[in-house]
Parts: sequence; structure tokens; C-alpha cells
Amino acid sequence: MSDRRPRAARGLAAAMLLALTPLPAIAQDQPLSASDWLSGSVRGPVRESSAWRPGDTRPPVRKTPRPSPVATSGEVGAVSVTRLDHGNPDATGILSPRRAGLPVDLWAGSDPATVAGMVLETPARLQSMQGLLTRILTAQLAVADGPSDGARGQLFLARADRLLDMGAVDQAQGLLLAAGPGEPEIFRRLFDIALLEGDESRACAIMDGTPGIAPSFAARIFCLAQTGDWSAAAISLHGAEMLDLVHDREAQLLTYFLDDAYVDHGEALAPPENLSPLEFRIFEAIGQPLPTTPLPVAFAQSDLRLNSGFKARLEAAERLARAGALSPGRLRRIYGEQPPAASGGVWDRAAALAELDAAIAAGDHDAALLRCFQVFRQADMADILASMIAADLPEPAPEDMGDAAETARLLRQWQGLSDAPLPAPPADLTAQIPPAPAARKGEALLTAMSDIDAAIEGDMARAAKGIAMLIALGLPEDASRARRQIILLDRIGAER
Repeated sequence: MSDRRPRAARGLAAAMLLALTPLPAIAQDQPLSASDWLSGSVRGPVRESSAWRPGDTRPPVRKTPRPSPVATSGEVGAVSVTRLDHGNPDATGILSPRRAGLPVDLWAGSDPATVAGMVLETPARLQSMQGLLTRILTAQLAVADGPSDGARGQLFLARADRLLDMGAVDQAQGLLLAAGPGEPEIFRRLFDIALLEGDESRACAIMDGTPGIAPSFAARIFCLAQTGDWSAAAISLHGAEMLDLVHDREAQLLTYFLDDAYVDHGEALAPPENLSPLEFRIFEAIGQPLPTTPLPVAFAQSDLRLNSGFKARLEAAERLARAGALSPGRLRRIYGEQPPAASGGVWDRAAALAELDAAIAAGDHDAALLRCFQVFRQADMADILASMIAADLPEPAPEDMGDAAETARLLRQWQGLSDAPLPAPPADLTAQIPPAPAARKGEALLTAMSDIDAAIEGDMARAAKGIAMLIALGLPEDASRARRQIILLDRIGAER
């Protein structure tokens, strides 16, 4: 954007900007998130700030007595900075170990940095493993400090990032709030979550009330506009451009956002390749909303807002449910919010589920169950159907071998609600239970989950090894659930 203003005006804008926002220190070379999109809205120059970040080295502890507060001269004294210690954020969680069903010493003996890398890379495609991973990420488990505090908070942030990668925005928000929003690296993620949920006013209020926490100039400019201070936002934008504190792409987008002259301009801006939540929200604000389907799954949370169209809500809810980030009950409620408006795709699934709900209430559900199962299975969502309706299906009599009875039995077996015997497991889905590891149990657990995930590619021997390790770690229910779903995978999955 060209700037034809007089030099004096540009200097005044820069001076006012400096009064509004702290100057950056050094450029950030690597993103601090596991995902390219995460906190892209606040990725930028690191600010000069006394705020401690998870992962920073602790300020040195004062060894000598504090000097007397009585002044000996009229000179201005030196300013000292210390950190308010809130403990190691890696131990923060929203579930107790007992409620999570995990050993208290899960991380004992492990390097937090190593575990953080494993957390970000552990797959979880089976429903049983999605639930287990969520419990691991949200559990309050003790972490021993390593030889230095340089990695403090790294595991905590990795857990939050992995939840966001799964689209589990509510759980990530709860985890971050449990540690307190006062740390910049925590707040930058809470800011993105607020943008995804359309609650940026709350995030901006926290930013305005917490000195030194504004995560970037773009975010600060956005919040100035959100609070109605459009003049300050415009001055800040012009000054940030002159000081090269915002990218050209950000500057153009913020200009469209601040200047209502562009409302009727008619020019559609091309979205960036790696879209941040802030850019996503500004595109919506300037009347150029972007579809969430090609974006990371966490963006689907934005379509769950009540101001979204029903089809967009349905598609977003299905996408989040596939990732294990939306409860079956909530998905079922969203399906039933309105009658289907058309046919095909998500409309067919909504109509089939509504028909099945009515048939179950009437006590004659056989035909509706078969149709609903076929529609969901074609979309590779029969496992999600099982999680929604299996508990409402009566257990078929053992002698009933009809198609509807077999389907009901299958869905109930998937959820562990049926006493009927499972089909014969693959021959290589058996492994000897190893000795329980005395330490580094968390690493063994995450490795076992990766092994179990290999069953989806047909590697049953590796999956058996993972199931055996779950048993050795004292998680027999999770092992049984994983084994059962692997055995039923071919019958409940989409036909290839």
C-alpha cells in the first residue's frame, strides 16, 4: 500500500505507535506451534517484555540480601525484574490421574522435550485411541524438572497444540486457562481459540487489561478496532507499516478491515496459503468469508456458531466428530436441529438418523436401522453412528440372525455394549504381554498407541504388540476396547 502522507505525519504516526505498543526485539525464525496455522495471527517479531514464557530460562535467584530501601541519593535507581513463579506448567491439567485412568508417574524418568515431540506425532485414528489420547493430553500428571529449566512448559504447549490439531478447541482452552492466561505463549493460543469461536471481544479485553501481553502488532491493531478505537488502530497500522512490523499481506488485509471505503470496492482478496485465525476472522469481517473445509480441522469450530448455515454446521460437526473432538451427543443434537433441506451427502445422513430416531421411539426400527447404517457406512462413519445410537438399540436375541439384528449387534459390540461373542480375530493379533516398564511409561504408552494405529494399514502384528503394552501399563480396558474395534474394523468400515 503506497503512503503519500507528509513525512511529518508519518513521524507522528510512528511516535504514537511506539506509545501504544512495545517495540520488537529479535525476529522469530521458527514457529512455536506444531501446526503451520496455529497462532499465525500472532507470529511475528518477539516483543521486548519482562513476561516469562513457558520454556524460557528462569531469572537468576538473588543470592545476596536485598539493599536497604532507604535512598542514599537523588539518583534514579536501577530497575530489577523477577518472575512470579506459578510452578511448572507441564504438570497442569484439567483431569486428575484417577479420572483420566492413568498412572500418576506416567512421565517419570522421561525428558519433557522428548515426550513433547512424541505427543505431537502420535496418531489416533481409532475411536478408542482418540479418547485415550485426549485423556493423556488433559491429565494433571507430575513432571520432574530436567537438568535445566530451558524446556519448562514445552510439554504443556505441545499438549495444547495437539488438542488444537485434533480440533478439540474446548479441551485446549480448558487446559490453557488452567495454567493461567498471563503468559504470552499461553495467551497467544487462547487468542486464536477466541477467534475461532467468534469470541474475540473477550480475548481483546484480556489483552487490554494485561500490560505486555499483546502478542503481535496485527493482533493489537485488530483489538483496538474491536474496542471501537478506530483512529488508534489506523495510526498503529500506518506506523507498523513504516517500521516493517507487519507483513504486506497483513497490512493490506487490515487496511480493508479498517477503511470502510473498501466495502463496495468489489475486489476479492486472495487468501494466503497458510491462513491464520486472525486473517480468517478478518476475511469474514470484510464480507469475504472463507470455507473451512480445506483448512485445519480446528477451523471447523467456527462453523458451529449459530449464525452459520445449517449445512455448514452439519459438515463441521461431522468433521470434528471424525477427529474425536465432538461428543456423539452433541453431533446427534445438531443433526436434529432442522429437517434436511435437500438430498445427498450430509442431508441423507441427517434424514436417515431422524428416521431411525423416530423408528426407535415407535419400537419398530429394523428397516430404518439398515438404511441408516448403509448411509453412514458409505461415508465411512458407521463407527460414529454406533457411538450415537448403539445404547438406544435393544440387544438382539441370540437366535435372531436377521440383517437388522446383525447390524444392531455390530453397533453394540463396537461400543462394548453386547455380550455376543466377537468374530474370530486375525491370527497375528496376539502378542505376549511384556514386563511393565519401571520408568518412562508415557513414552511406552505413546509408542503403543502408534503401534495400535498400524492396524488400520493391516499391520496386525504391530497392533498386537501395542495392545499387549497397554495391558502391561495397567490399561486393560483401553486394550480391550482397541482390540475389539480392530476385530470389527472391516465390518464397520466403508466398503473399499
